[in-house]
Amino acid sequence: MSLIRSVGTIGGLTAVSRVFGFARDILLARALGAGLAADAFQLAFTLPNTFRRLFAEGAFSVAFVPLYSRALHGRDGEPGSEEAATAFANDVLSVFVWVLLAFSGLCMTLMPGIVWLLAREYMTVPGKFELSVFLSRVTFPYLGLISLVAMLSGLLNARSRFGPGAAAPVLLNICLISGIILGDHLRGQSGDDVVVVEVLAAAVSISGVAQLAYLAWATRRAGVKLTVKLPKFTPEVKRLGMLILPATFGAGIYQISQLVDTFFATSLPQGSLTLLKLADRLNQMPLGIVGIALGTAILPMLSRHIHTGDNAEAQRLQGNAFEIATLLTLPAAAALAVCAPAFCTAFFVGGKFTPADGAIMADIVVALVAGLPAYVIVKVLNPGFFAREDTRTPVWTALASLIFNLGVNLYVVERFGIVGLAAATAASASLNCLLLYAILHKRGWFHFTPRLASRVARQLVATAAMTAALWYLVPLMQDRYAGGLIDKVWSLAALVAGGGAVFFGVAFAVGALDKDLLGQLRRRRPARTKADDEILEVE
Repeated sequence: MSLIRSVGTIGGLTAVSRVFGFARDILLARALGAGLAADAFQLAFTLPNTFRRLFAEGAFSVAFVPLYSRALHGRDGEPGSEEAATAFANDVLSVFVWVLLAFSGLCMTLMPGIVWLLAREYMTVPGKFELSVFLSRVTFPYLGLISLVAMLSGLLNARSRFGPGAAAPVLLNICLISGIILGDHLRGQSGDDVVVVEVLAAAVSISGVAQLAYLAWATRRAGVKLTVKLPKFTPEVKRLGMLILPATFGAGIYQISQLVDTFFATSLPQGSLTLLKLADRLNQMPLGIVGIALGTAILPMLSRHIHTGDNAEAQRLQGNAFEIATLLTLPAAAALAVCAPAFCTAFFVGGKFTPADGAIMADIVVALVAGLPAYVIVKVLNPGFFAREDTRTPVWTALASLIFNLGVNLYVVERFGIVGLAAATAASASLNCLLLYAILHKRGWFHFTPRLASRVARQLVATAAMTAALWYLVPLMQDRYAGGLIDKVWSLAALVAGGGAVFFGVAFAVGALDKDLLGQLRRRRPARTKADDEILEVE
């Protein structure tokens, strides 16, 4: 598939998942507010998700996809084969399953100590620490299930089948939405939030079962039959392990940074962790749709070009991905920053979620989205290392960012609270992005061309025009955001339509949009051709 087609597939399905996730967060905020039970659930949901990003979507995927792609497609003149790729996947699966079982069992046993390390301040609130431990044990099986999902997704991605892996998170959000509705029904008039979060925690693990069943079906449908057997450490499995170790450390540094943020958030007034997580998920919408889609799509393509020695195509592919990333995230970041009070009031305030909660959440969103372009661009730059089987360099950039983040947190959290914590996260992401690009440029693996620099500069002009328009529009409808459903819908629609019209109008006028690319995207193709399996060139 072309880069555009691949990103479109992943981004489109991820957008569907994010819409469901957005609905989930709205229901969660209104059902629980920002209180004791909400904080306990957010911590319990954070733990398996952190390790999932560390092992499954982080270190494992970036190491597994290039090796599986090499076994399937070949490298340096050596032919690949279905048999070799399936044998490698079976060997990896047979080791991976037992590692996940052992790790999950150990963590569930040690859960009181893990929660104490992250949220010792919860012990000062009666019942909050005990509830956090219980919920964390209920949600933790999700780690093992979703890690296997990530492996199967990586296998399908290497075959340019991006749909199933991108669609699977929809099942998570459907399960959690169902859990919120069921939990709210079961608590009835009692108002007991504990009932809701207990059902929610069970829904998390149930969603892992659903996603694994779906990916297993998709893998079979793709003609790949995997079996679990006694673990055997073949040379290729050992090679994977050698790549995973530094990648785990590198991804681990980022996840440690997230846990550091969680630690600081739990030391702040009750509800701070919930507000941070809700704001971050609003920030994550464009990151997931654009950043993860780009990173997932270009890794197997980039690996293929590098393995065949086509460095010019590798440079062009990353340049195209960088241009798409900035085209979509620069206006998204600016729009979220200006419209944060409107969005938080219209979508989240209601039920147990107060206007004061909405105001704090809006400030957190503004701080977080300052780093949104960096978050996405990192997803574009990292594959430049991973495709070359260099999983060490991102370790050092991530370590530098972690040290920077920790130092800034120690200064700003006491003075600016949860908003300062969010700003420090954005600043550390920007530092990591700059370091990654500097190293890629120095090694001659990727560099800014005059054409790319010109395109990004024009995108900034269009973004500035859109920001000015939104700055004028947002206050005009301030009373409508907290009004009835009709008022909310038309006022937010006016913001989105007005901002979008200004951005794309100016972008087209100044040349921020590539007209040749738009022409290629509009061109109808009578049938799928071999050209569809290559990247769509942008000159």
